[in-house]
Amino acid sequence: MQLWSILCIVLFTFMLEVRGHEHRLHPRTEQASIVEPTLSINGVPFSTRAYWMRQANLALSSPCPFAAFGSVIVNHTGSSELGELVCTGANTKDTGNPTLHGEIAAIKNCSSILIDPNGPYKMSASEAIAAFAGLSLYTNAESCPMCASAIRWAGFREYIYGTSIDTLIQKGWGQIRIPSLEVFQQSFDLPYSSRLLGNILTNETDPYFLWQYDPAYPCPKGCSRVEGSCTAD
Repeated sequence: MQLWSILCIVLFTFMLEVRGHEHRLHPRTEQASIVEPTLSINGVPFSTRAYWMRQANLALSSPCPFAAFGSVIVNHTGSSELGELVCTGANTKDTGNPTLHGEIAAIKNCSSILIDPNGPYKMSASEAIAAFAGLSLYTNAESCPMCASAIRWAGFREYIYGTSIDTLIQKGWGQIRIPSLEVFQQSFDLPYSSRLLGNILTNETDPYFLWQYDPAYPCPKGCSRVEGSCTAD
């Protein structure tokens, strides 16, 4: 009986190691269910997606901040073919608030703009909350689980990201390894849906995140290496 117990423990341990090894060999296979980035989704062509992803890059305070995470929030449901920019946001943790990632900063900025009595929208708080259902959030890198959850709680119509968490991890960034797709899959109890589009314009977003831990990688355009770090020219 004792021998049987030992054999069961060994077999269970072996199975755990095999499953862990398979996970390491095939990380984030569920991401395959995200649609091709060049498709026209919700009537918005790829060229328009690319335009707004570039605007997310431009939301940064300089061409090469270390934490180069930028976001824009856009209305694609109005009369403008291109879409209407509502607000922007960039990583501003240097203000002392560790939760002010680019997406959180953009949501915060949008809330202020939507309810501003002197602004273009002049909404009540409840109207502003309801308005997010018609908006799309673009961010130049995949959201951490905190930000992906905030996007779902806000009820955005769409969430579009550039560089993936996998790429960030491979290039030295510390990340909580929960992909946005998993957050979306586990949020089915929420009363509203959001469309997730990933890996948009990565040839232009990736360079913002590849130099920080790789001294041999070139700085983004408009920046040069100074004492190992990229700084604006």
